[in-house]
Formats: sequence, structure tokens, C-alpha cells
Amino acid sequence: MPGSPLLARHAEALDLFSSHVHAIRADQWDAPTPCTEWTVRDLVNHLTGEQLWTVPLVRDGSTIAEVGDAYDGDLLGEDPVATWDEAAAAARGVLREPGALDRTVHLSYGDVPAAAYCAQMTADAVVHAWDLARGIGADDTIPAPLVDFALQEYGPHAEEFAAGGLFAPALPAPPDADAQTKLLALLGRAA
Repeated sequence: MPGSPLLARHAEALDLFSSHVHAIRADQWDAPTPCTEWTVRDLVNHLTGEQLWTVPLVRDGSTIAEVGDAYDGDLLGEDPVATWDEAAAAARGVLREPGALDRTVHLSYGDVPAAAYCAQMTADAVVHAWDLARGIGADDTIPAPLVDFALQEYGPHAEEFAAGGLFAPALPAPPDADAQTKLLALLGRAA
């Protein structure tokens, strides 16, 4: 599946997030982010955990219960950037294995196709790349193909996600707002 448009978007989202991880200065790890409960370190830890989950869920067919608390707590250790890089590389590798996107992933809310799981992870990385950019004062522009992808992924489910606490309630977007502003407003983020 190396030519898959989904895998291309996934790689682009990880690259965007990675570029911000590599730009974090030593004094920024405790800085706040738009995710009010998370510092920069917490946010990177969250995305690192998501990447680590990919191996047992996609390659091994494990359930959430079987993995248990293996990815709870601080995963970043003494070298957060290297830990992120390793986790992202592992997720990329697993999702690019032959037939990986055709597998079934056992999530907390039920079984889903691995392609749908990859799409969720891609959209999450897109939005959290913006959060991380804001937290460290970097350029928070999201490339248009990633904005469009995340809008398509989140648009139909934004109210459900807000009700479940995954995102803040949607904010009104100006009528002339660009796609990135609309995406952020949909997920309760002020551009």
C-alpha cells in the first residue's frame, strides 16, 4: 500500500507533527498548549502513545485489554524527541506492511477497519500539530491537503466528539473563514 493516498496523508501528518517536535526548545516542554489540560510534553507524550499503540493493535491484532496499561504514564523518558521519532517510525512501518490497512483493529468502542483507524490517527496528528505549534510559538499553518482530510474525517462527527469530551464544543467561524479556521472552530479551537 505504499501508493495509498491515506498512507500519504498519514506520513504528511506525522512529518508536520515531527517538525514541531524537533523545534521544541529545552525551556518549552512545560509550556501550555491549546489543549488546556496538557503541556507541550503531555501533548507529545499523547501522540507518542498513539503511535506506540499501532504496533499491537494493527500488526498483532491485540485488544485494548490485552495491551493493558503498557502505554500509560510518561513514555518520553530522558530523550523525548528520539522517543517520538522511534514511535512514529514504528507506526509508519506497521501501517505500510502488506495488507495492514485491510486488517481489523479492536478499539475500546468496537472493531474497526485498520484504514479507518489510520484515518483517525492522521486527523488527530493534524490537529495536534496545530496545538503543538501554538504551544511552542511556531508557524501553525496546516497544509491544505491535511486540513481537507481532517475536515472530512471530523466534520460528520464533531458533535459526538464534543459530547464525548474529545474536543471542545464547536465555535462559530466567520462566514469568510478559510478551511483551516473552519476546522479549528469545528473542534473548539480559536484560530
